[in-house]
Amino acid sequence: MFEKILIANRGEIACRVIKTARKMGIKTVAIYSDADRQALHVKMADEAVHIGPPPANQSYIVIDKVMEAIRTSGAQAVHPGYGFLSENAKFAEALEAEGVAFVGPPKGAIEAMGDKITSKKIAQEAGVSTVPGYMGLIEDAEEAVKISNEVGYPVMIKASAGGGGKGMRIAWNDAEAREGFQSSKNEAANSFGDDRIFIEKFVTQPRHIEIQVLCDAHGNGIYLGERECSIQRRNQKVVEEAPSPFLDEETRRAMGEQSVALAKAVGYASAGTVEFIVDGNKNFYFLEMNTRLQVEHPVTELITGVDLVEQMIRVANGEPLTITQDDVTLTGWAIENRLYAEDPYRNFLPSIGRLTRYRPPAETAAYTPGTAAGAAGDVVVRNDTGVFEGGEISMFYDPMIAKLCTWAPTREAAIAAMRTALDSFEVEGIGHNLPFLSAVMDHEKFTSGDMTTAFIAEEYPDGFEGVTLADADLRRVAASAAAMHRVAEIRRTKVSGRMDNHERKVGDDWVVSLQGQNHAVAIAADSDGSTVTFEDGTAIRVASDWTPGDQLAELTTDGDPLVMKVGKITQGFRLRLRGADLNVHVRTPRQAELAALMPEKVAPDTSKMLLCPMPGLIVKVDVEVGQEVQEGQALCTVEAMKMENILRAEKKGIVSKINAAAGESLAVDDVIMEFE
Repeated sequence: MFEKILIANRGEIACRVIKTARKMGIKTVAIYSDADRQALHVKMADEAVHIGPPPANQSYIVIDKVMEAIRTSGAQAVHPGYGFLSENAKFAEALEAEGVAFVGPPKGAIEAMGDKITSKKIAQEAGVSTVPGYMGLIEDAEEAVKISNEVGYPVMIKASAGGGGKGMRIAWNDAEAREGFQSSKNEAANSFGDDRIFIEKFVTQPRHIEIQVLCDAHGNGIYLGERECSIQRRNQKVVEEAPSPFLDEETRRAMGEQSVALAKAVGYASAGTVEFIVDGNKNFYFLEMNTRLQVEHPVTELITGVDLVEQMIRVANGEPLTITQDDVTLTGWAIENRLYAEDPYRNFLPSIGRLTRYRPPAETAAYTPGTAAGAAGDVVVRNDTGVFEGGEISMFYDPMIAKLCTWAPTREAAIAAMRTALDSFEVEGIGHNLPFLSAVMDHEKFTSGDMTTAFIAEEYPDGFEGVTLADADLRRVAASAAAMHRVAEIRRTKVSGRMDNHERKVGDDWVVSLQGQNHAVAIAADSDGSTVTFEDGTAIRVASDWTPGDQLAELTTDGDPLVMKVGKITQGFRLRLRGADLNVHVRTPRQAELAALMPEKVAPDTSKMLLCPMPGLIVKVDVEVGQEVQEGQALCTVEAMKMENILRAEKKGIVSKINAAAGESLAVDDVIMEFE
């Protein structure tokens, strides 16, 4: 077995590989850019080698720099993780020439299947059903428009070497095809060092289901079930689960056997994923093969008990698989939520900055990859991450912060565990998608399993604006807030240095205001908790050991668990749970009476300004002062976290002032331009 492995990656996946290597007794070498000098993967590894400036195209994807790090460290093998050089045949070739093992498939398999154009041609020749499209290289935007018309709109414009949603655009007309081609080409060049683009028909209402395969160099190959990845935004997966709530055993077997046959046809040896779109009649169509470890591999590990990273390392070491297809059993249900540094209230635009608070829910101590999740108990919580409290989310890399996973014997129990885990996850300092993930876990389409890749676009067409809690949930929150406020008030009465004969008494009657509702309540407290009675006579029993200053409240209301993130505001709390963000005021009846007379603060008018929606770099400005613009017209392009974002006019107007030029870095809400 290898004594030392270099991980040619960063962040969460580098930390994930280090954990398995450590379990196997293998030393690890991290590589890092200037931006990652203090990163978690650097701290976790046995050694670390600096490889250059922050941009990936000057560090992590520069083969010569990575090869020099390998020579410096004396690593015998390299795990590429995902993204960066993981599907780069030239990198695999360079390792082979150096006599260093690649923890991934052979170079020929990467060339054949890692390239989306080539893989589709091979699939077609093998008789695999594929989505209609143009597999040749496309030279310019006009050719892209011509091909799009031949294929028929809508079309998907995709980077040949792409992955993770980078370099992908959906075009519904000529203008979008022309614009999308150039943006996809730019993103592909920046993210992968390869700007080749192809076009295929965009199939509406599909489900995205993928098969995990595992092959060795001795001709053995198995599949480890499927993953449902239909909940996506911008073609980037957000929620994954295994198994799929849609497939039956017959379809699973057909997809699995076809995936293994395809892998064997190209001499594949390692872990890999064959992706399909599946229609409502369970017809499946080959999309592509990812010749690497997938981001969402933890859900497969949780239901199979197979450590995929360990298997990859053993295959790279020349060992045959010790697992046969008959050994593969799918136990229970696993769900993964990807926590992104993206602000859902700003249409999921990237957010960067320092993590002033980062407290994930406690992981299940008894569970480690490579063991059956069921052995750890009724519920398993796993959090794969590459960040820490006080660390910085950089503008140079992917915005993923963590992958939160839960496992339980049933899908319903796994979802319930995920709801609690999300409510328990504390992240401050940046915008993030925790509220949105919580909303998805409660959405009827998700809980029923009846979702497609259009889920987010259909259910949140105007973006995410938070969650409106049902009345029953609001009452639970109101009762809890009242009980918490009483505890805080009692503590305030005990402040030292009080004047004599000025003892303050805490009353029993309060008015709780939240989500536009007022609830008059009376509190009867005892040593075990509080009974909160509403005006209509109904009562809720609240029990908790919450103390003022705690930023997480774990309570029970009538015996049912309730977890909330807590912030202090005047006369109450900011409470966050289940995707809702509530300002909850708890006042005496007289205070509530006076508060009702206060005028509401009016927000400043920014309707005649274009504000920068995220910290980023101005790539280009498309208009000039004095120019009349129409609704929907492109005004400028902002790049952040490897994604280009085109900002458009919301209405007709005339540009009166431009405050930023191409090449300038802007903060969130900086004024880019103004209109008459």
